[in-house]
Amino acid sequence: MSNPAYSLRQLAYFVAVAEAGTLAGASATLHVSASALSLALDELERALDAQLTVRRRAHGIRLTPAGQETLRRARRLLREAGELADAAGGDPGEVAGTVRVGCYTTLAPGLLPAAIGRFSARHPRARVEFVEGSQDLLQRGLLEGELDVAVVYDHRLDPALELTPVSANTPHLVLPRGHPLLRGTRPVALADLAGEPMVLLDLPPSSEHALGVCLAAGLSPRIRYRTANAETARALVAQGLGFTVLAHADPGAGRRDEVVAVPIAEEPAPLPIVLAWSGQVAPTATARAFAAAVTP
Repeated sequence: MSNPAYSLRQLAYFVAVAEAGTLAGASATLHVSASALSLALDELERALDAQLTVRRRAHGIRLTPAGQETLRRARRLLREAGELADAAGGDPGEVAGTVRVGCYTTLAPGLLPAAIGRFSARHPRARVEFVEGSQDLLQRGLLEGELDVAVVYDHRLDPALELTPVSANTPHLVLPRGHPLLRGTRPVALADLAGEPMVLLDLPPSSEHALGVCLAAGLSPRIRYRTANAETARALVAQGLGFTVLAHADPGAGRRDEVVAVPIAEEPAPLPIVLAWSGQVAPTATARAFAAAVTP
């Protein structure tokens, strides 16, 4: 096997330039001159025999298709190199290095801290960096190599992702305390809310799923407010400004006494939660160890 004609330094410079979008931006981040970065890119392109970037004065850097693929692979190689360096100082077989984890925003409070706690207890020399965001953002991060794994809902995911089941959340209805349809914790039919305004958690796929649950129950909701924050949705419901449908694990998050979460009489199907990673790249040892910690 021949030695590669490129270096980790060149890959690191290439990733920094691609992420910054300009030589000047990467130069400021790395504290390396723009001319040194440009030279490193030239050397990397010669080594790979491929044009990775289109560099236009005053217009920044644009990646070619080959550059986009190289960026995804370079991120992984750099993470594996860091993992190797960290593991070298520990016991044989010890998990070390950094795993970059994404988590859908509404799932993060109920799942992410416990998973990180278990992972850190089992692998004290490893580190977790995490990002919370929308499902579209997390999918893009996985496919572009920015994330190793992500905890998301199994709803219209890219077929290029590999999935492992984690759990599932059953949608529930959130009403203001004192609402005339509330009878203790008995289920409430969505169809009985016809004419009442809805507060929509406008964060795909939660928004799509909630609307689908309503329509399947024979309710065409009249959306009065939209918010990307689940706690804001609860606060609006608490003011009597509408009802909402939420699917995430902790219906009492925020401990709002002014709202009540009750089952939906139409019994919508649970929304599966999965651990996802790119099927184009095998997960690192650290990523596999984190995956094992996601479920107790």
